Amino acid sequence: MPMGHTDAAHAGSGGLTATEHRLANGLRVVLSEDHLTPVAAVCLWYDVGSRHEVKGRTGLAHLFEHLMFQGSQQVSGNGHFELVQGAGGSLNGTTSFERTNYFETMPTHQLELALWLEADRMGSLLAALDEESMENQRDVVKNERRQRYDNVPYGTAFERLTAMSYPEGHPYHHTPIGSMADLDAATLEDARDFFRTYYAPNNAVLSVVGDIDPEQTLAWVERYFGSIPSHDGKQPPRDGSLPDTIGAQLREVVEAEVPARALMAAYRLPHDGTRECDAADLALTVLGGGDSSRLHNRLVRRDRTAVAAGFGLLRLAGAPSLGWLDVKTSGGVEVPDIEAAVDEELARFAAEGPTPDEMERAQAQLEREWLDRLGTVAGRADELCRYAVLFGDPQLALTAVQRVLDITPEEVQAVAKARLRPDNRAVLVYEPLAAEAEAAQPDDVNDSTGAEQEVGADK
Repeated sequence: MPMGHTDAAHAGSGGLTATEHRLANGLRVVLSEDHLTPVAAVCLWYDVGSRHEVKGRTGLAHLFEHLMFQGSQQVSGNGHFELVQGAGGSLNGTTSFERTNYFETMPTHQLELALWLEADRMGSLLAALDEESMENQRDVVKNERRQRYDNVPYGTAFERLTAMSYPEGHPYHHTPIGSMADLDAATLEDARDFFRTYYAPNNAVLSVVGDIDPEQTLAWVERYFGSIPSHDGKQPPRDGSLPDTIGAQLREVVEAEVPARALMAAYRLPHDGTRECDAADLALTVLGGGDSSRLHNRLVRRDRTAVAAGFGLLRLAGAPSLGWLDVKTSGGVEVPDIEAAVDEELARFAAEGPTPDEMERAQAQLEREWLDRLGTVAGRADELCRYAVLFGDPQLALTAVQRVLDITPEEVQAVAKARLRPDNRAVLVYEPLAAEAEAAQPDDVNDSTGAEQEVGADK
């Protein structure tokens, strides 16, 4: 049986608890009981994402995520989806810069099925991986790229800003979706090597949350995962460290078929898992987190120069995080007018910091978002895996809310003053092609930029 320990509820955890265990083959297991509803969530994080890819093989982590749904030794074709959905469950998978995850939410009495399915493809996917499934999923991923990135307004914004923010050769320079050329170049042997290297139990964390019997759940985990051999061939990801600031303003202007001008920018911010990152999250919430934010009030409500204005945080553990500014202009407003107003608001915030009311609202907003995630079995399972994989301690997920509430206004002001500066950003300006610019009306604006850190299986 696996070895493990149980922690009592930590201060600031809201009474939530989790137990940690490790199998002999290295698989880490985290369990959290919650008998409120008769469901259980299974979440499996593999410590592999686009930052582990090499030049010429971008997109391989995401492509392989799709291949994991193409059958294994005991489950052929689309059987994984059919079995889970036939049992009343839901499932999917996603890929980000820093991990690939797979998850199911099941009626309690079907938990064993979900564990068996995940173990079967971890242990035996190579038995079913062939040229046919490779070509099938290569086409699916290429089509996903077309639909989400290449053929939608502002769709390549995130890709462009990422490439500008992280220099050539940096492990975060490219996004998880990968390039068409690299997707075409990937071979079946590439996929097999990828599986052998990264899809091993000692490179994964399994969390199970919900209406569970911990002893029985551990017995199932040992039965189905315990015989899968570990693998020691994984190389650590390349170093993602960079200076705190970019050092100069980078800028690109794109003329494209978009419904309105747009100003987007990425600011280099502190690494996830630090107080400074939590302070940055609060700063961006005050500045651009919703209809009560400073930028929305200034640009949309007061000046009426924009139809949308937002500022959000892409948290990253292995590289500087990114603060993502996204403003869509209204009517014939020029981008320099928007940019001047944004810089005025950022300078004022850096000089004065948040007001007490702004600080209270921002902390309440982030607290609600955290509690929403931890309050569902699927959300809690995902956060337990995230903190285990990226920071080594799943218990940190249970006290994340308190850490946000402990941040002071002075810390928020300090990170804004140090980081939200013109010489620490990559700027992307969208200009509509002439015909679109003449026809565009404010109602036509599509706020979707594709600015996401993960891409999913979309079954």
